[in-house]
Amino acid sequence: MNVMTKAAPRIGDSRLGDRLRRETGGEVLWTAGDRGRYATDASIYQIEPVGVLVPRSIADVEAAMAICREEGVPVLPRGGGTSQCGQTVNRALVIDCTKHLRDVVAVDPDARTATVRPGIALGALNDALKRHGLFFPVDPSTWARCTIGGMAGNNSCGSKSIRYGLMADNVLGIDALLADGSRFRFADLPDNLGADVPSGIADLIQRLRALGAREAEEIAARFPEQLRRVGGYNLDALTPAARAAGRGNLARLLVGSEGTLAFSAALDLRLWPIKPRKALGICQFPSFRAAMAASQHLVTLDPEAVELVDRTMIDLGRSIPIYRATIDRMVRGEPDSLLIVEFHGQEDAPLAAALDRLEEMMADLGYPGSVVRCIDPGFQAAVAEVREAGLNIMMSMKGDGKPVSFIEDCAVALPDLANYTERLNAVFERHGTRGTWYAHASVGCLHVRPVLNMKDPGDVRRMREIAEECFALVREYKGSHSGEHGDGIVRSEFNEPMFGPRIARAFEAVKDAFDPAGLLNPGRVVRAPKMDDRSLFRYHPDYAADAAVTPALDWSAWPGPQGGLLGAVEMCNNNGTCRKFDAGVMCPSFRATRDEQHLTRGRANTLRLALTGQLGPDALASEEVHAALRLCVSCKGCRRECPTGVDMAKMKIEAMAARARKHGINAKDRLIATLPRWAPFASKAPFLAAARDRIPGLASLSERLFGFAAERSLPRFRRDAFRDSELPAPDGREGEVILYPDAFNRYFEPENLRAAARVLAAAGYRVAVARPPKGARPLDEGRTLLAAGLVEEARAEARRTLEALSSFPSPVIGIEPSSLLTLRDEFPALLPGEAARALADRALLLSEFLAREKPRLALKPVAPAAHIHGHCHQKSFGAFPAAVAMLSLVPGLKVMPITSSCCGMAGSFGYEAENLAVSKAMAELSLLPAVRAAPADHLIVADGTSCRHQIADLSGRTALHSVRVLEMALA
Repeated sequence: MNVMTKAAPRIGDSRLGDRLRRETGGEVLWTAGDRGRYATDASIYQIEPVGVLVPRSIADVEAAMAICREEGVPVLPRGGGTSQCGQTVNRALVIDCTKHLRDVVAVDPDARTATVRPGIALGALNDALKRHGLFFPVDPSTWARCTIGGMAGNNSCGSKSIRYGLMADNVLGIDALLADGSRFRFADLPDNLGADVPSGIADLIQRLRALGAREAEEIAARFPEQLRRVGGYNLDALTPAARAAGRGNLARLLVGSEGTLAFSAALDLRLWPIKPRKALGICQFPSFRAAMAASQHLVTLDPEAVELVDRTMIDLGRSIPIYRATIDRMVRGEPDSLLIVEFHGQEDAPLAAALDRLEEMMADLGYPGSVVRCIDPGFQAAVAEVREAGLNIMMSMKGDGKPVSFIEDCAVALPDLANYTERLNAVFERHGTRGTWYAHASVGCLHVRPVLNMKDPGDVRRMREIAEECFALVREYKGSHSGEHGDGIVRSEFNEPMFGPRIARAFEAVKDAFDPAGLLNPGRVVRAPKMDDRSLFRYHPDYAADAAVTPALDWSAWPGPQGGLLGAVEMCNNNGTCRKFDAGVMCPSFRATRDEQHLTRGRANTLRLALTGQLGPDALASEEVHAALRLCVSCKGCRRECPTGVDMAKMKIEAMAARARKHGINAKDRLIATLPRWAPFASKAPFLAAARDRIPGLASLSERLFGFAAERSLPRFRRDAFRDSELPAPDGREGEVILYPDAFNRYFEPENLRAAARVLAAAGYRVAVARPPKGARPLDEGRTLLAAGLVEEARAEARRTLEALSSFPSPVIGIEPSSLLTLRDEFPALLPGEAARALADRALLLSEFLAREKPRLALKPVAPAAHIHGHCHQKSFGAFPAAVAMLSLVPGLKVMPITSSCCGMAGSFGYEAENLAVSKAMAELSLLPAVRAAPADHLIVADGTSCRHQIADLSGRTALHSVRVLEMALA
């Protein structure tokens, strides 16, 4: 039996941390918050690690493993942390490969192979392979963030396994670091090992092959004949029959071993040619059973994939704004279940014929006219996004009851699928719950999650009972109890009932041959803890909300303690969509730093630990929480792009408010927060503020005193600031709109507000301005106050503004996204009630208003093209398409949206010296290269004040607000 050679040091042992710092070049993460962020994956478990190492090289990994071997400390390799079963949590030193060990070592296009480091994300790999016309075909729904090393650890499969097989079928070799310090490339080796194989490795291989020969008969009898079998170790690769059939590659044994046998320093992969054309048929079924029964017939059409979307997913998807329109296009009538049948090829005509055959088959099955043809690439991409978000859509249920992963990926033969799923639904019903179903109907591996409350001991008991009944059913159908997501904690204990005691002992023999001291991820696959040991749960028996926490905002949309705040934070299920390597806004600080701490998931975990007292008393105001949130730019990207709706920008306000209450705020933050109050005076003497950037030495002094980066120029106050008196007061007459002058455009770029008034007037509207009482300062939505955590002061400003704007029913039009959208987003949280909701409903960006009303404007050409960068809040609220559409009104103007995340300026963030490097890194990811590449006669457009300043500061190009372009085009 595996026993560590020494007693493992305590969690956070400073001596071990110091040694790792001295003897490796990696980043050593050792605080309670660091450990807490790595204590969870996408499973139900939470196990605090000893500490975390982020290696910069494989040499760092070798050194760390040597230290751990001497100290008797277990080692846990970790990729994207998206495991469903608890593979990537353990009382061990976690080695996070995703920051630095993510390069493509080599590509051989002729041989169709690639060698990669373990931390590269699948999406990033396939992006790099495109120029060769190749791709790696194993495609889990987490493809944009799961790593190749993690996929090998779990023997991942994905939707196209019916065509390309599993990870084990596509890994040709693994350069492995073993627990004893040796290193060897496990691959397809001859029966007679050469002299170049070290004696220790040769002995290991011979022992393994002898075990395979000895247990060949038992393996043949007990291993399910299913494509989707990823439980236990791949002992079948060790048998003489496998070697004779060309399936004796020793890398197959390491694939699926969940980091328990070796560390993968590099992986050799089989690549496949890209098929550039695709066609989808979305088949509608009146019942779930009908869809299951049809699967065995649909696969005879030789599709690339057949994926299930059930009624629960349809309904939940419609409730999420980012998916609603796609779901509506996917369904015809009110089906109970959908099967998405996917065909790939080189040309369109054969794919169209395949869809014709699909329609004929569906008619033969009794469902004529039930196929929605999906040919348009944009629609296909949207469908893929919905399908890939299946897990997160299911997890968007609010409240403590959630779909729980523990029997998620059992696989049975297709002829048995309808009966198996029906019987399993009956099991759920007997236990007073229901299951959510989705995913791989093509291979009989449906992801099913019963809805249970893991905080309830009764539901924990039901989980065990359901698991035992489900696995008994799977064995009856000669299926596999682990068809994609591996064993981890949740299924390892069931390997013996699944495979029998003799195979279970063989699994242990393999583990002991590779790792006799139990160094590598102990307790997974073999000698596992009980799956329902609540001490290992994220919601462990002592888990409870800190009663001392009183939220500053309204979180009542989420049930639970702390006014719903903890429930909102717990919506993060750790699946890591925020780690995606491309597209969208989320999460800009993580893209720049690649640190788990600066990720929406990492921040949510930090907040959850703080709100439940796991980081000590008053932790919401602590340095640990502040450090996690410091680089959050409140872009609101997660508000829209996180499938479970984790709104970190709003959560940051809570943490900032708690910190401000306990510690107050410094002079710099107070200066920025109160800018709308003192800006009227600064605009009367703008030369005083401008002196900072003109008089030598003052910029450096401002950096020392206030933290403003000396190399940054600050916004210039304008003597001709916009005055409310330039427009009439509202009177509620027909055709009236109320222009909302935000502080940034009012005092820094008043020409934008004047352009908005002129465009609206040209469109036929009476433009008015709501005014405060005589002598009072202009209205302010409190955006800058909220950013500093001064919630009560922001609430007072919101109340003043709400009173002024609620008196008139006119649309309220703004041009600065961060300001106007505060009326839509934060006002209802600051001032719960009908008045704030009514204002939110009629608060529109100018582009949204014009898109809705479609007024006639006489416009003339102004430029050949405009490259437009979307403000993060525009994207979060789905308003960016309206900005693009508004520019498209200009004759002859080619509108070219820039694919970018946050510009990196983000209010005052980019002006601060401590954030300067990260601010620049965010801009350099995609925005600045696109701006620099734009021809000189093309316009650069950005509707955010900060975005325009960042572009000017770092590229030298002048960016215009879109309303200025429209004003220039007025005939």
